[in-house]
Amino acid sequence: MTCPICGEETRHRHRPFCSRRCADRDLGKWLNGSYAVPSQEAEDLESGLDQAEPYTQRPN
Repeated sequence: MTCPICGEETRHRHRPFCSRRCADRDLGKWLNGSYAVPSQEAEDLESGLDQAEPYTQRPN
């Protein structure tokens, strides 16, 4: 099995990563929003549209 961050061989102690550093980099991606799980819930879609509305240009 290879590390999803750097491609090195994984080590049992940090599996699925090769080191603590790669595990921390992955956690950082989750915490800063680089990873996201898409939702098909209507409520989530409506909320997302409401939040995006101020950033869209409307015709005059």
